[in-house]
Amino acid sequence: MSDQDTVKRHHFHKANRSLQAYAFFFMFVLYAPIMFIPLFSFSSGLYIRFPIDGWTLQWYGDLWERTAVLNALKNSVRVGVSVAIVSTILGIFAAKALVRYRIPGKGPIIGFILLPLVVPPIIFGVALLLMVNALGIPLSLYTIAAGHIIICLPFAIATLLPRFEGYDAAMEEAAADLGENSWWVFWRVTVPIILPGIVASLLLTFTVSFDEFVMAFFLGGTDLTLPLYVWGQLRIPRAFPVVLALGTLILLFSFLLVFLGLRIGRRGAIKLVDRD
Repeated sequence: MSDQDTVKRHHFHKANRSLQAYAFFFMFVLYAPIMFIPLFSFSSGLYIRFPIDGWTLQWYGDLWERTAVLNALKNSVRVGVSVAIVSTILGIFAAKALVRYRIPGKGPIIGFILLPLVVPPIIFGVALLLMVNALGIPLSLYTIAAGHIIICLPFAIATLLPRFEGYDAAMEEAAADLGENSWWVFWRVTVPIILPGIVASLLLTFTVSFDEFVMAFFLGGTDLTLPLYVWGQLRIPRAFPVVLALGTLILLFSFLLVFLGLRIGRRGAIKLVDRD
């Protein structure tokens, strides 16, 4: 190995260590405030303060004795599952159309579809509230789900687009040449190939819907979702430790779903690259 190669390797490792140090610092700044939620959820005191009064699991036990929490959880799951299924189905056909067909102005169309990712949810929340009031539609879990679909659909399309771009459409054409109609080609060829992307989209959109607050705040009726319940309980000092315990469980659940979604999506992308 020449001296020049040794110098290059030294600079590479030095830059690598600098990037790792920056990554750790970034993660610390980003997640350190969030870690106070699980930390104080085990505190026996009613208030957040140092030193911690004591350690207890009482607040986690109190969660399951509150009917309102279980009802809010049930509502969030119902809305999240519905939104995930509808968003993913719409995302599949939208992503396939964008990849497989020549559409004039495809770039602006994709930008318009992804617009909800950058527009503040409060804008959509107010706009949808005005629309449903003008149409005389009562606020309910259905209106919350409709608002969540607007937010979650771009996530579904962004997750599924690489899956359609990563495999050869000749397999669909070969199945069609063998006599299969377009419906069975879709179910027997397309769906198995993009299945990791579908699962990743379902998990990601469910997580976004499950944690979403702004749309639920504007479009919710008398049935509360879990974020709305948490917001309502923040005004009651004695309920604050239970809210911290609930927030900790929501954090862990959301992190697990996002991690699984990214892991499954990445695994599907690796398989497509290896196949190519």
